[in-house]
Amino acid sequence: MGINMKIDILSLFPEFIEAFFRQSMIKRALDAGLIEMAVTDPREFSHSRHHQVDDTIYGGGAGMLMQCGPLFEACESVLPQKGPRDRVVFLSPAGIPFTQDKAKELYRDYNHLVLICGHYEGVDHRVEEHLADELISIGDYVLTGGELGAMVISDAVARMVPGVLGDAGSAAGDSFYEPILEYPQYTKPVDYRGWKVPEILVSGHHANIARWRRKEALRRTLKCRPDLLAKLQMTAEDKKLMAEIAGEEEES
Repeated sequence: MGINMKIDILSLFPEFIEAFFRQSMIKRALDAGLIEMAVTDPREFSHSRHHQVDDTIYGGGAGMLMQCGPLFEACESVLPQKGPRDRVVFLSPAGIPFTQDKAKELYRDYNHLVLICGHYEGVDHRVEEHLADELISIGDYVLTGGELGAMVISDAVARMVPGVLGDAGSAAGDSFYEPILEYPQYTKPVDYRGWKVPEILVSGHHANIARWRRKEALRRTLKCRPDLLAKLQMTAEDKKLMAEIAGEEEES
């Protein structure tokens, strides 16, 4: 089976990223040859005697700024000839919010991602202007660097590669694969401190279980993330289930 997704991460902290490669699903996928991931340290492309990759800010300002040169050369080393299915992403608070739809797009449209992690007080703006194809943010908060964002994107995209999860249906059942939360799930024991697993789940009636799961997924989404329902293309059965939920809420 050929590798259909390669992810290169450019980071000043390769040990941090390499630890991610050794964990759980990602490790199994790498060992099985389903995906390929690598980390490259921009310091290797510094022309400074001390491998410096940051410098003071033109015009003044606190802190240091990451230089564009090492990042350009590091990117060119892992992507010497860029094609239409290659994508360079810079992790930035100015980027578009990362969503499941964006993860799908990155997996569907590209087979080689280069994720650039910034650090210090920021990165020379020429990286955004002339190196990155797009900017992505994983949330409206400040982190020390782009490493956590790069791992979030890598994990979300890797989950969609066939074989990575083992069960072909697993990714499609995840919360946010479509704009609806996952239904509640249970395991043994059936009764724990008086809290029992819903009887329908141990009934063995698969059609009824499937309907219950969809209904509870809709109920949970309505309660916890109602904003998602506006994006959901509801089927006739979904609308029927929503009507049932509304009736039950009125009765309670």
